[in-house]
Amino acid sequence: MLTQTTSRVLEPGDLEAALAVLDREPVANAFVTARVRIAGLDPWRLGGEMWGWYEDGTLTSLCYAGANLVPICANPRAVRAFADRARRAGRRCSSIVGPAEPTALLWRLLEPGWGPAREVRARQPLMVTDRMPADVAPDPYVRRVRKDEMERIMPACVAMFTEEVGISPLAGDGGLLYQARVAELVGSGRSFARFDADGRVVFKAEVGAATDRACQIQGVWVAPEHRGRGLAAPGMAAVLRYALADVAPVVSLYVNDFNTAARSTYRKVGFRETGTFMSVLF
Repeated sequence: MLTQTTSRVLEPGDLEAALAVLDREPVANAFVTARVRIAGLDPWRLGGEMWGWYEDGTLTSLCYAGANLVPICANPRAVRAFADRARRAGRRCSSIVGPAEPTALLWRLLEPGWGPAREVRARQPLMVTDRMPADVAPDPYVRRVRKDEMERIMPACVAMFTEEVGISPLAGDGGLLYQARVAELVGSGRSFARFDADGRVVFKAEVGAATDRACQIQGVWVAPEHRGRGLAAPGMAAVLRYALADVAPVVSLYVNDFNTAARSTYRKVGFRETGTFMSVLF
């Protein structure tokens, strides 16, 4: 039994204890919780390691170390231990993302060795709702994307990702992993869009992470030629209706603080800011 403060790589047998930590903040931790509930803690299935921080023999904090480095319920002592482990392992992630305070500390400790970052987004409001808006009617043309519509939805997904992240998801492996992820969301009924008469995407969004307690909307995008026409709020209301009815009782998202138009749209649909995330992009 661990009787002092220490960190280690968690194993499949630690699953129950890890889920207890994740369940302390079900909204903020939805992304990692969803992965862990599907894959467990085996690194090959999880797509990365889960590091644990113990105090007085009790697991109190986690850090997911995969394509993203994500501190979870991490106090400053845990963050320092995770930073030490990350430095020794070397940078393997494409981003550091999580609640702003521990993520900022983690980046301060890693920046001398891992920097400079391509971009630091220090303030990304976490927004949450558990009900439909009273005064925004859902867009009746927003619906689930069908499996035979992958060729229609994929260009919109690539455009959104490139616009949001600053690099194309087709770089590196030619987009195989990204296409597989889009196909997974379409196949699970968590990809939504409005198409025009020619089959082009006008609006789209996905429910990217989902647990039985919370889910997270991502990839919200309006085609440039349709922006400014008031399509985003009804589109979001439509996705929200699906999410609340079919996925989870609480719906969240996080957004860049400088994206005032998006924040206004989300507030109009009833989302309220409950916390702040931070992302470091490499």
